[in-house]
Amino acid sequence: MRGAIAANPILRRNLITIAAMMATIMQTLDSTIANVALPHMQGAMSATQDQIAWVLTSYIVASAIMTPPTGVLAQRFGRKRLFLIYIVGFVVTSMLCGAAQTLPEIVFFRLLQGAFGAGFIPLSQALMLDIYPREKYGAAMAIWSGGLMIGPILGPTLGGYLTDMYSWRWVFYINLPFGILAFLGISSFLSETEKTSRRFDIFGFLVLSLSIGALQMMLDRGQSQDWFASPEILIECALALLFLYLFVVQIFTTREPFLEPSLFRDRNFTVGMVLTFFIGGAMLATYVLLPPYLQNLMGVPVRTTGWILAPRGLGMMIAMLMISRLIARYDPRALFLFGLSLNVVSFWIMSNFTPDVSLNTIAWSGLIQGFGLGFVFVPLSTMSFSTLSDHLRGEGTSIYNLIRNIGSSIGISVVMAIFAKNMQVNHAEIATSLTPFNAALNSPDAPAIWNWRLPEGALALNAEVTRQAAIISYANDFLLMMWVTILIAPLLLLLDKPTQPTT
Repeated sequence: MRGAIAANPILRRNLITIAAMMATIMQTLDSTIANVALPHMQGAMSATQDQIAWVLTSYIVASAIMTPPTGVLAQRFGRKRLFLIYIVGFVVTSMLCGAAQTLPEIVFFRLLQGAFGAGFIPLSQALMLDIYPREKYGAAMAIWSGGLMIGPILGPTLGGYLTDMYSWRWVFYINLPFGILAFLGISSFLSETEKTSRRFDIFGFLVLSLSIGALQMMLDRGQSQDWFASPEILIECALALLFLYLFVVQIFTTREPFLEPSLFRDRNFTVGMVLTFFIGGAMLATYVLLPPYLQNLMGVPVRTTGWILAPRGLGMMIAMLMISRLIARYDPRALFLFGLSLNVVSFWIMSNFTPDVSLNTIAWSGLIQGFGLGFVFVPLSTMSFSTLSDHLRGEGTSIYNLIRNIGSSIGISVVMAIFAKNMQVNHAEIATSLTPFNAALNSPDAPAIWNWRLPEGALALNAEVTRQAAIISYANDFLLMMWVTILIAPLLLLLDKPTQPTT
């Protein structure tokens, strides 16, 4: 059987692709699937809300820190061996998370789970670029991007179903079948890459890890600590900048740095990192804003929310199927610009949402955005790596995905901070007009429940002011993301059309 597969290179490539995508989906699924189970974990562990949040924070921080060294480790130990170690480690720690009995246990195992899972995305991307010929890079990145995005889309829905039907522990046990299939596929059909004896820059890795860790802690705890009014956030920001400065000095002064400086001499790759930073921040923040909008302002049930958001994933899948063929015939820059334009349209529609908007309108805006995202991520990945030298590919995929993740974290933190600030400002501005002398409040047509002379009426009136302030704040956030999308479009002029790279 294995000999027959080895004799058929296309079948072998397809089986390796399936295995790599299993690992990618498994990792991206775990970045969101545990969110809906947090209240159940909180009760089981007798933890406070701040304490149980470390289940998410530990995973995010460990994953961010362990993403950059993936390329270097793959060169030293071989990509196949490293991939298999990561799969086994991820599945084992997932089982341990599901079996954890105390809060320290689950936080520790989530830390390990994030460390082992960090390499799946850069390894799978480098693997796809290796096994597909250069003329099929567009199709390869379409498949990879589909696996990358399907996890965050399915995570909340699948997590809610498993938690409701079984228990919160199954959001971790679900990784076992994915892990087994990924391990069998990689071990059976993937060939080992050539190893190198390159020295591991421990100091460079250490300062980069400390910078990433401090940044992620700042972003994760900023909202609850009132951002830069808190000494903790100021210290974390200072440490992140200090260690980043030391890392930059290190890579440009040491003989064998942690990251090759030649990576940043490739203009397509450098511009691609800048674009993926802003795109990750602007567009993925939508996943954070829409669920509370639907549930808190419109009163949509959790399961219905999942169905309303599903068209976004459907649009993305349709775009992935189309882009794999179109990218070989048309300039990727034109396809990328088309995708950005669709996202501008979707953000404009979202900025006009009200609690009375139809669910069909929300679903259609998600379909448009998902379709646009497919035309953004695939051409961008293709252009970013099409001119990069082959020997830099492993490190390139690691730093590229790290920048995307950091952009997403910063973007989500920024839009949530702006939302909270706008809520206060909008509430204060609306409330200034609600005085005993306001004719509308004293009108016979005013709702009886808003009778400001009664305590319950004042509370109801305040609740409505808060609701209106939230509507305006959501609209402002969607407009902000629309303008960010428009402003990054000129960077497209700095990208060259993909050509054969120098090796």
